[in-house]
Amino acid sequence: MRRAMKNIFITLFFTGIVLAGCKDIYTEQYLSLEPIYMSLEDLRVSVKMVNQQDLVRPGKIYTIGNYIFINENMKGVHIYDNTNPASPQYAGFINIPGNVDIAVKNNIMYADSYLDLVAIDITDPTKAKEAGRVKNVFPYSVPPYNETKYRIGQVDNTKGVVISWEVKKVRREINTISYPIFPMYFGAKTTMDYAAAPSSSSQNSGTSGTGVGGSMARFGLTGNSLLAVDTYKYYNFDLTVPTDPRLSSSQSQGWGIETMFLYGKYMFLGTTTGMLIYDLTDINKPTYISTFWHATGCDPVVVQNNRAYVTIRGGNRCNSLINRLDVLDITNVLKPVLFRSYNMDNPYGLGISGDILFVCDGTSGLKVYDASDPLLIAEHLLAKFPGIQAYDVIPLGKSLLMIGSDGFYQYDYTDVKNIKQISVIKVKK
Repeated sequence: MRRAMKNIFITLFFTGIVLAGCKDIYTEQYLSLEPIYMSLEDLRVSVKMVNQQDLVRPGKIYTIGNYIFINENMKGVHIYDNTNPASPQYAGFINIPGNVDIAVKNNIMYADSYLDLVAIDITDPTKAKEAGRVKNVFPYSVPPYNETKYRIGQVDNTKGVVISWEVKKVRREINTISYPIFPMYFGAKTTMDYAAAPSSSSQNSGTSGTGVGGSMARFGLTGNSLLAVDTYKYYNFDLTVPTDPRLSSSQSQGWGIETMFLYGKYMFLGTTTGMLIYDLTDINKPTYISTFWHATGCDPVVVQNNRAYVTIRGGNRCNSLINRLDVLDITNVLKPVLFRSYNMDNPYGLGISGDILFVCDGTSGLKVYDASDPLLIAEHLLAKFPGIQAYDVIPLGKSLLMIGSDGFYQYDYTDVKNIKQISVIKVKK
């Protein structure tokens, strides 16, 4: 009897194991946004001059000497010879997959390319060529997607970098979909040595010296260093050997960083919740100074003398209904004080030149103000150029460069009472 019970127990035990292994797998079929990859091997041989490309999705702008560089978002950089601002001439396109930001110093362009930082020799901008590369220095990111009605396919970073998305019919096991957790590139992210106004070196005919960029920057130059920020981190690249940049240091700076502006020995970070100020005396390890908190929103900042100008934008990913310009007194950087806030429609980048303030107010276009009295800026509107989706500007003393979703514009503001548009490069529809 005891032996029979033992046999029954053994039979039931193994039957349970067999049945457990026969669990049904349920799948479903649906349309999904699936990643399209470029291998790392292909990525790292892609930086080169290619045939003329259409300006379709303009990002950030940069200028040095007689040349203007316009980022084609995530694709590369358009080059224009701006010797005659009334008629800029197309000079070429540098293919740089995953590019959003650039900075130029002494004939070398520094550009992000997905995971990497690339040094590009532009001694002759029409014959640009890769000169050096720092691999795997930036976090793995994926490009944005406009479709919201589809699920997002799993990203496998061992296959390389994601360069785009495609809608595909897939069949997968229910409840096993793994969504990407990588940070996204949200639109165009701009660049310059913000430590001073444009120097005479930026007005020569070549690309030596240091260039100038706009307010939406995540790159900046100071001394022999290229500084960069991403959503949460600060990077310092040593440019002692220009064609062989080296990562000197990096550190976490919190979260929600969007833009960087260098002024004197200070770094001003625009974040989704406020403006942060750091002391760059030790460039390898910036020291936190203070914060000016504001309502949640997208936030570029520019600085001149003892004032900081901050635009705050709501809507979409900016998670706010606030749209305004804040003017701050930073005489005491330990305690920034608000002069006054001004309502805006949907502000993006901005620039300051003397007493002239330029604000890209999104769909309301470019607005120009006399900012000599920080308490009466709205009352001193000098000019406005509606009908343009304005994104960012670079004031150059007498001329203004502006980029928008519909093209690149140049203005002459020698006479601030009669600001004139002098040229435009329209996007290809």
